[in-house]
Amino acid sequence: MENNKILAAILCAGILFMITGFIAEGAIRPEKLAKNAYHVEVAAVDTGAATADAAPKELPPIATLLASASADEGAKSFKKCAACHTPEKDGPNKVGPNLWNIVNAKHAHLDNFSYSAALKGFPGIWDYEGLNKFLHKPQKYVPGTKMAFAGLNNEQERANMIAYLRSLSDNPVPLP
Repeated sequence: MENNKILAAILCAGILFMITGFIAEGAIRPEKLAKNAYHVEVAAVDTGAATADAAPKELPPIATLLASASADEGAKSFKKCAACHTPEKDGPNKVGPNLWNIVNAKHAHLDNFSYSAALKGFPGIWDYEGLNKFLHKPQKYVPGTKMAFAGLNNEQERANMIAYLRSLSDNPVPLP
């Protein structure tokens, strides 16, 4: 008789768990959707106005900013760059190339540094405007560059940095 009671208790517990599972599944499970997504109604937007607003603004000419730039302040900002670059004459390359005499140098000008293919194929020189654009957003100015720096958004900080880079030379390039 004891075995029947134990067997009945196990059977009742199993039935109770099964019924509880059916109730829970029915209460929690949402209706099946025709698609695996919800349709959201969106009002039409004039894309012409959106692209005009989204267009990047042109950087101001660097010449006017360089007039009030401070190489000393640029040296302070250069601390952000010092982990990857050296500023000394005949200084070693680090993750990035040595930046001595960089103003008006050809892109990828050092023979003893492994530049990215994007920078090797980039025409021109590091003039003031090019440095301004590169320091603002390196990946945008030279798509594919290995330089993983986000850039300097502050215009005066960029001008100070360029003034400092200009000072890294025995014969600094004249200001524009």
